[in-house]
Amino acid sequence: MKTIGKSAVYFFFILILFSCSPKSELGVFQDSSDIGNVNFPGSVAFNSTDKTYTLSGSGTNMWANTDDLHYVWKEMSGDVSLSATIEWVGEGLDPHRKAGLIIRQSLDPGAIYADAVVHGDGLTSLQFRETKDATTHEIISNISNPERLKIEKTGDYLYMSVGNDEADMESASGSIRLQITDPFYIGIGVCSHNNDTIETAIFSDVILENTVVKPDSLKQMESSLEIISLSSFDRKVVYITKAHIEAPNWTPDGKTLIYNSGGLLYKIPVEGGKPEVIPTGFATKINNDHGISPDGTQMVISDQTETGSSLIYSLPIEGGTPIKVTPNGPSYWHGWSPDGKTLAYCAERNGNYDIYTIPLKGGQETRLTTAEGLDDGPDYSPDGSYIYFNSVRTGTMQIWRMKTDGSEQEQITTDEYNDWFAHPSPDGKWIVYVSFGTDVEPGSHPPNKHVMLRLMNIETREVQVLAKLFGGQGTINVPSWSPDSKNIAFVSYLLK
Repeated sequence: MKTIGKSAVYFFFILILFSCSPKSELGVFQDSSDIGNVNFPGSVAFNSTDKTYTLSGSGTNMWANTDDLHYVWKEMSGDVSLSATIEWVGEGLDPHRKAGLIIRQSLDPGAIYADAVVHGDGLTSLQFRETKDATTHEIISNISNPERLKIEKTGDYLYMSVGNDEADMESASGSIRLQITDPFYIGIGVCSHNNDTIETAIFSDVILENTVVKPDSLKQMESSLEIISLSSFDRKVVYITKAHIEAPNWTPDGKTLIYNSGGLLYKIPVEGGKPEVIPTGFATKINNDHGISPDGTQMVISDQTETGSSLIYSLPIEGGTPIKVTPNGPSYWHGWSPDGKTLAYCAERNGNYDIYTIPLKGGQETRLTTAEGLDDGPDYSPDGSYIYFNSVRTGTMQIWRMKTDGSEQEQITTDEYNDWFAHPSPDGKWIVYVSFGTDVEPGSHPPNKHVMLRLMNIETREVQVLAKLFGGQGTINVPSWSPDSKNIAFVSYLLK
């Protein structure tokens, strides 16, 4: 993000005052207007020679339930993309001033919208409001101060890219699923974040176009490792890669995330950075059913290297040679008892998938469920009283729980969705789980689907939607709560 020196501020304001283009001369756009409660009218000057837009706006914020800004827009339909290089004019009064690329359902202050914005301090995020007059949420990028921004809408999915120029744009956010109906408004906007002043930004090399959707066979998968806050439902990107990654675990010290990719385990700091391979000896076909001991000293993995069937192994947290726990397969780990002595897992025995437990040191396994059909995803409550799991026994996949000896099996969710992989929070107040739609077979949890992360209050059974995303298999298979119960790690995906 470039910043123009203070000495140029006066020149640009004079330019705005005397050279504002008529609304019929706005380049690729068709009109401009103030939105919301702005103290000072905004303005735009389009330079037809270098194709730049000098845009000035007032306003308290683009956030919460309403937006204040000056907006230059075009009415469009279908799949679209908009990109531009953005330069602030002057140092600015508020570090949260915003300039960005905006798609809005209407020009109402509380309209459904999504935008890719850069703040005065360099913070870059994809913001969105899912319903009219609702609260704004965001995905904070792991990249700040980009030269260039891009927002794209493909169907009901929107995502942001950044780069130094149009040729090197890379994804900088997970995708969001947001229903914006045709026609809608798309354009550029500025908000000063201080209604007593005006801020100015220059948008250059603006490219606005309808896009042609490629067939899935020609698209490339991207994975976004993210964290979502329980207090705000806002998301933050930790790491984006073109590799397929799955199932983050959060270490008990709160510093590291562990995930699987390509049959191996990787670790990465919660703040982001470069992933490192965790050595796992002969185990090179690790699937997405892995986890960390309550004391943070050990891991368990589910791996298919030895026999071609998934078996459970233990190893030190720093890596090492795996020690076999389950002699029989397939066995897929999902839960660790709070005292660290027992593992819970899903296993197929004699043609039926059920929940089993086994001592960490190995030995005789204990079968806890016997219902026909798939029981999967067992995870312990933090007090050790219950095991939560998902079962298809009622016709759709729903969340259940039982005592740790298998008694008192009780259905927790009853809805039209297919609910998988319930994980209780460390403080015992919540469970988070992933919900597939009715287009998915109840006994399957495939990749590349429209899914929701949902949150249930264990005491009241109230359910809230944390996020709507493109995901499924690999999104949240295993426990991924932060140790303070304030955040959840997950993976979203994007085909582009």
